[in-house]
Amino acid sequence: MVVLDKIYVKDLEIFANHGVFQEEKSLGQKFILSLELELDLREAGITGDLTKSVHYGELCHKVEKEFTKESYDLIEMAAEKVANFILKEYPLVQGVKVLLKKPWAPIGRHLEYAGIEVYRKWHKVFIGLGSNMGDKKKNLMDAIEEIKASEHTKIVKVSSFITTEPWGYIEQEEFLNGVIEVRTLLTPKELLRYLLQVEKDLKRERLIKWGPRTIDLDVLLYDNLITADEEIILPHPRIEERMFVLQPLAEIAPYEVHPLLNRRIVDLMKLLKAK
Repeated sequence: MVVLDKIYVKDLEIFANHGVFQEEKSLGQKFILSLELELDLREAGITGDLTKSVHYGELCHKVEKEFTKESYDLIEMAAEKVANFILKEYPLVQGVKVLLKKPWAPIGRHLEYAGIEVYRKWHKVFIGLGSNMGDKKKNLMDAIEEIKASEHTKIVKVSSFITTEPWGYIEQEEFLNGVIEVRTLLTPKELLRYLLQVEKDLKRERLIKWGPRTIDLDVLLYDNLITADEEIILPHPRIEERMFVLQPLAEIAPYEVHPLLNRRIVDLMKLLKAK
């Protein structure tokens, strides 16, 4: 695990119009923001090149503009917007913690402040793509383009597409398969639901398990996460049994480690080939 450096901005005062009550929206009040940015500062420290870091003066002005451009009922939403803004605005930042304090919270009692703290980061994810209906290559490319156009997910690498025999239900056409690496701000469940919507947009119909489909999008690996959630299981089950997953995955991430099997993808592919 890589240990990242940090930039701190503590107790930035901003006057804004967030709150549930109409008085808060019309009159406004003081908010106090503290930021903790995670990034690699080594190159900036060695070269003195500001482009390899984050200009915290500029950051403060941009955050203030973002924080005040809309009025939110909840400070939870305001903090979420700030965190996502920083991650999208500054590519070097891999994670951010936002502490938002509301010292004038209208609760009718004396207090120092009410506040919340959120932590958000970019997640590294590998997604499997497959199609065996219609123009298969176009189906895969359409899915890639739709993901690329999203605000929350960035495509980092795209594998070659390979033709493979159907797996599970074999009475169907050959598949065209590939894998993409992405960085996403979405949680696993949010990402799964988003990909299901992409499938729906591309006219995917779920009629037969492992059956024909215009497009299939599977979350294969999400960071090093291991889950047993009913909605999404991570890593994706049976990766080690599926050459149509391992081959394109090994092309773009041969040394990625399967967090459950504790083996590199390239080694899993070699083991499957040897069977």
